[in-house]
Amino acid sequence: MTQALSTAVATAAQLPEEEQDALAAILLEEMESEERWSALFADSQNLLERMANETIQDFQAGRVQPIDQLQ
Repeated sequence: MTQALSTAVATAAQLPEEEQDALAAILLEEMESEERWSALFADSQNLLERMANETIQDFQAGRVQPIDQLQ
């Protein structure tokens, strides 16, 4: 455990039980959210790469134009 986390846990341990439980719920929810986002981004890398490659090919073939030139 890092020093920062150890300090945070020690500080939280001094809170009333109800506040400790609320803090724990927030922390666990945040960690679960981060895991979900990480999984979504990991799963989307192939799709993003394909889309980027298609966009580059479209640009090189002259099928797109810069936004500032659209009218």
